[in-house]
Amino acid sequence: MKLKRGLNLGGYLSQCTHNMQHYSTFIGKADIEQIAAWGFDHIRLPIDYEVLEDQEGNPKEEGYRLVHSICDCCRTNKLDVILDLHKAYGYDFNDAGNREKNDLFHNSYLQERFVDLWHRIATEFKNYDNVAFELLNEVVEKENALLWNDLIDKTVTAIRKIDTFVPIIYGGIQWNSASTLKLLKKPEDKNIIFTFHFYEPLLFTHQKAHWVKQMDPQKDVFYPESMEYYRTQSAALGEQGEAVLNSTAETIGKEFLEIMVKGAVLAAQKAGTQLYCGEFGVIDQAPVPDTLRWFRDVHDIFEKYQIGCSIWTYKEMDFGLTGKHYDDIREEIIQIWTQEQLCSCQTEA
Repeated sequence: MKLKRGLNLGGYLSQCTHNMQHYSTFIGKADIEQIAAWGFDHIRLPIDYEVLEDQEGNPKEEGYRLVHSICDCCRTNKLDVILDLHKAYGYDFNDAGNREKNDLFHNSYLQERFVDLWHRIATEFKNYDNVAFELLNEVVEKENALLWNDLIDKTVTAIRKIDTFVPIIYGGIQWNSASTLKLLKKPEDKNIIFTFHFYEPLLFTHQKAHWVKQMDPQKDVFYPESMEYYRTQSAALGEQGEAVLNSTAETIGKEFLEIMVKGAVLAAQKAGTQLYCGEFGVIDQAPVPDTLRWFRDVHDIFEKYQIGCSIWTYKEMDFGLTGKHYDDIREEIIQIWTQEQLCSCQTEA
């Protein structure tokens, strides 16, 4: 399996209205064919638990049939698929810190249900040679670092009872931060891929985002820029501004980005795993020329360290590559990310 350059299908089976009407109209065969025609080699498919099971944990056969049809369509179009559990029963990154909604790491029943869901997924998709499993989209809370390692062990063990070879992907805490991969245990399993998400500096990639606390909804933020400017503005973002505040970089530009990525590279090397960036992108509120510069810089760094990746996202979701905001630079972005690549992000599958 190759996971070099991909696109996320955000908003399709995750962070959406969960009904067949939405599923049947948001993404279709033509979209998969378009992604393949552009030259991408895989999709990352975020899936909320609601697609696959009801509130009592009973499997939804229609949901599994739908995911099967996507995997089949991707196989026909020579695309690999990462099945990403974007939201689990008992854990949603959007509710970070809320123990009433997010009690997965402290509740044995929820953990058992989480492991059982992955056991079912592994059973359903064990015969696909173009599928990889991503255990959970983003664990946020710092206090859950050790508990997340424990749950990873239980889940990998359950999957391996069904499928010995499928690539299994997971990342660290704090929204899959590159800097937290070092907190993951060194895996005993050989076909593990460490993943991180890359939206740094957040002040630029998420500018004017209504869901980010303390983000100025009116201010344009440019890239590259001085470190002084970014540190002043990032201080209000709390944990989400720490990457800038703690950086040793002298400017916000390629230097800053590479220092961030290098932390993930070193963690994966130490653990003996492949490294993959499951999400990266720029909001459709950012200045267009700066967006293109950011994508070029990230591309160069990922190429340098041979990091496979998937852009967030194909359509809508404030980051959609097919949106009007990207009209002037879409073709160049696609060309950057789908031209013949130097990296060879191979798994053992």
